Amino acid sequence: MDIITCVKRVPETGEKIVLTDDKQAVKDLGLGNTVSPHEECAVEEAIQQIEAHDGTTTVLTLGPEDATEQLTTAVARGADEPVLLEAATTDPGPTAVADAITEYITDRGDGEVPFDVLLFGNESADAGNYQVPVRVANSLGLPCVTGIKDLELADETAIAKREVAGGWEVYEVDLPAVITVKEGINHPRYASMRGRMQARKTPVETVEATIDADGRFELIELEVPPAADREAEILGDGPDAAARVVDVLEELEVL
Repeated sequence: MDIITCVKRVPETGEKIVLTDDKQAVKDLGLGNTVSPHEECAVEEAIQQIEAHDGTTTVLTLGPEDATEQLTTAVARGADEPVLLEAATTDPGPTAVADAITEYITDRGDGEVPFDVLLFGNESADAGNYQVPVRVANSLGLPCVTGIKDLELADETAIAKREVAGGWEVYEVDLPAVITVKEGINHPRYASMRGRMQARKTPVETVEATIDADGRFELIELEVPPAADREAEILGDGPDAAARVVDVLEELEVL
């Protein structure tokens, strides 16, 4: 069983976002970078499936040299082979990203798909456009199931379950297949100190990405959503606040 997981380098999602003066990018103010929560779960799912079925798990990202940080983190958690599709940006558009990933996969397999499963996060934390895995599947002629919260793999098939109101949708597809997973399918492990030390010694395969952005939407400018107005009400001090607390809980229909 061979699995490839594709991740995207994004700014830390819990930090304040500040734009460059031309509003074309997010300022690097020491925010730190990570991968999206869905993609962390995709990496963990790949590792768990390989632990159960044997084989190798490859983790791939597209971006500048600094994106090796996210690959190293994945290796520290248990991924085997890190691959960087080197490009000046992490986001040349979903079509260009999908084309670059497709080209790498077909080149690696000499025209065939050399992986049994291609795992993606359901969407990235920044753009959230849901496009890349679907476009990769279409280009490679593979079945694609999205929004998965449970995955079982056999020799030639995958049973993927999508959570819906009141139950599950269950899909059985032939391998190779593209699967996008959602946060909650598992609990990503922490990288051990030993894993981090070994990951630093793992060579990263670096391939220059072919980026063709022709035909993509033109970015005019980015805009940070306005902060929501928040108010805090002090209900009282000590025991004297108890009656007001009860009133608030009743208003919220908690009591």
